[in-house]
Amino acid sequence: MKYHHIEVKIHTSHKPSYFIGSMLRGAMGYALKKVTCINPSYNCNECFAKSSCLYYDFYEKKDTFHKYRFDIELGSGKFDFGLYIFDNVCDKLPYVLSALEMTLTKNGLTKNNYKFDNIEFVLNGNLIYKNGEFKSLDILPKVLEIDSFCPNIKVKLLTPLRIKKNNRFLKNDVDLEDILRSIYQREQEFIRGERVYKLNFKPNYKTVLKALVYKPLLRNSNRQKQRMNMDGIMGEMVFMGLDNESYRLLKLGEIIGVGKQTVMGLGKIEVVDL
Repeated sequence: MKYHHIEVKIHTSHKPSYFIGSMLRGAMGYALKKVTCINPSYNCNECFAKSSCLYYDFYEKKDTFHKYRFDIELGSGKFDFGLYIFDNVCDKLPYVLSALEMTLTKNGLTKNNYKFDNIEFVLNGNLIYKNGEFKSLDILPKVLEIDSFCPNIKVKLLTPLRIKKNNRFLKNDVDLEDILRSIYQREQEFIRGERVYKLNFKPNYKTVLKALVYKPLLRNSNRQKQRMNMDGIMGEMVFMGLDNESYRLLKLGEIIGVGKQTVMGLGKIEVVDL
């Protein structure tokens, strides 16, 4: 799987809300439609171009894993964020960057429409935008290669993890299999275009520690005109004697995210070798 990681650094004295993921997704969507739409009616329903439209894929296409996710930190006090794009979306990088620039410099963020002139874009570790100008975009996507292995790990749930089991969101506890299944489902749809519901192997591990909390979180939905629950599980878990395939999936999960609403920055995990 190939991917790009865009880091956005915003130098400002303004302070954002505790959770910026929903705001970023909505603001970029408004700009992305302006950047990409070629339909005179500006209406996605029955649009002749929706099969190749990046905006449609990101915001209107239903019942699919979207090939992007925002990378955020809760309560950081900064507007800085990251954005991952995956697979064939990497070929449409200029549209994504144009939408981000429009969002931050022309349209603005928050209800105050804060606009920023001191921003930087870093693509896969390379500075590509500063002082209002883009530098060369001749940078190849990263290719996910997991060539390490450690059987004893700590898994950090850095933003609320929202996973459904038996048609209900988990609230008090989550098992490693639940996390692995979510990652495996997304991998199969990304790479093979297939829907799967079970792991194709039996994980081997021992749970040593679980320190989990249920994190309440709300977001404002402009489309639905109401506040929406974004609650989920955060904390840390320690496993020993982990098998190689489970480790591979967890490292993949660091990139693509886990569970629901990853596009807004939820389901962010970190795997620490012990």
